[in-house]
Amino acid sequence: MPWQTHTVFNQPLPLNNSNLFLSDTALREAVSREGAAWDSDLLASIGQQLGTAESLELGRLADQNPPELLRYDQTGARLDDVRFHPAWHILMQGLCANRVHNLPWSAQARPGAFVARAARFILHAQVEAGTLCPVTMTFAATPLLQQALPPLFDAWRAPLESDRYDPHMQPGDQKRGLLIGMGMTEKQGGSDVLSNTTRAERLADGSYRLVGHKWFFSVPQSDAHLVLAQAQGGISCFFVPRFLPDGQRNAIRLERLKDKLGNRSNASSEAEFQDAVGWLLGEEGDGVRQILKMGGLTRFDCALGSHGLMRRALSVALYHAHQRQAFGKNLIDQPMMREVLSRMALQLEGQTALLFRLARAWDGRTRPDDALWARLFTPAAKFSVCKAGIPFVAEAMEVLGGIGYCEDSELPRLYREMPVNSIWEGSGNVMCLDVLRVLAKQPDAVALLEAECAAVKGQDRHFDRAWRQLQQRLRRPLEAQGRDITRQVFLLGAGAQLLRHASPPVAQAWCQMMLDTRGGVPLSEQVQNDLLLRATGGAL
Repeated sequence: MPWQTHTVFNQPLPLNNSNLFLSDTALREAVSREGAAWDSDLLASIGQQLGTAESLELGRLADQNPPELLRYDQTGARLDDVRFHPAWHILMQGLCANRVHNLPWSAQARPGAFVARAARFILHAQVEAGTLCPVTMTFAATPLLQQALPPLFDAWRAPLESDRYDPHMQPGDQKRGLLIGMGMTEKQGGSDVLSNTTRAERLADGSYRLVGHKWFFSVPQSDAHLVLAQAQGGISCFFVPRFLPDGQRNAIRLERLKDKLGNRSNASSEAEFQDAVGWLLGEEGDGVRQILKMGGLTRFDCALGSHGLMRRALSVALYHAHQRQAFGKNLIDQPMMREVLSRMALQLEGQTALLFRLARAWDGRTRPDDALWARLFTPAAKFSVCKAGIPFVAEAMEVLGGIGYCEDSELPRLYREMPVNSIWEGSGNVMCLDVLRVLAKQPDAVALLEAECAAVKGQDRHFDRAWRQLQQRLRRPLEAQGRDITRQVFLLGAGAQLLRHASPPVAQAWCQMMLDTRGGVPLSEQVQNDLLLRATGGAL
């Protein structure tokens, strides 16, 4: 009988065929609490479908087969198109069918649509994050276009508001669904868009001729882009379609696709405008204000996306720990590992509570208090959540050990994906400057913070002390302290939500872990059990 070199045992199965919504108790509670209980059944259905092995495989295939730039057709004519793997198109169909690109903008949108859409976004992020970029761009651009779409393009309104994904390269008025991209940054400026050199010259028919470049031209396959350029009256925002009203291709030249660390399924390009034609949105010189209207929405999505990736990393780590044995016990029963996983789950409890209160604020953005809540906490959440994601996924890798570092696992892809949300739509320092600007120029923002903290005063000493410390800093805020101030704003906002809505042991454990700078103590067995049960929906 031949010898066997080894047998395979004690190797956990990969996590698939789980329900991404029902397994996340904090998410389910937040959806109901913040006004979207009406969407729970559909979210459960979406969570079931996205958690299948088939959906997860689509995410893997889309990432491993990045898009290809097609600059010319077979005749030698300029094509400037992008070819995607079939998995990309299937994932995009699902996102559009679930209206992640436009749910709150529908005429039939229900109260809580922002909350429901945030949950759908988080669920999709756990499968494949690159497809979220075109969805986010379209989502942020749609309300502006609903108000200011040039009259020549009125026929675009119906496909812009549809639930269809249409990847065909043809004029927008001939399509069943549309995608909108953005072209803001240039080589010399990056976040400093005032230094843009692309020029826009008004033509006799009211359109503009654009000459220049974009260093990052997001989603180049889009049906139109919102582009910043220097007009006579200053930097302005333009609607630049892929096809002109007469059916001709616009003069947008795709030079190359970016070779990125992560987000590899998504096409990010460099583009040149060679007498491209665009239509002014708003007034000349009003471009930055127009872009800032959309910036809050895209920044909120960055925080949601990072949170979704973190949630998936925790799910993978928990599933592994419940199966893997070491030193005579399952990993989940080893005291130090149980502490690590419980603290990861606790971190997500606070993020979930804050993000969905923020979604409700966006839903009520026509009310001054909610508008201010969104204005303050959106950049704070983007900075804090996106920064937290990288070490969080690295910790999940350690739970799996060596296999977590190998591409057979999902975790390397999640890890590569993490930095993009910190960088795009304004990097960390830009977010912190934005928070400082709100606190300095809108006195009601400090009053809002005071009201949030006063509502839970006396429930936790760590929270009360952190608020007193922030009050001292806000008397004379220094730009050099911008990161610390922004992080404290986020932590106090999250802590206030937990003290309102979570069980007292969980809320107080979170405050001690996140707000006690002297170092925390181990979580109690009760809190550990509660957190791990909530993090699996009671399924494990």
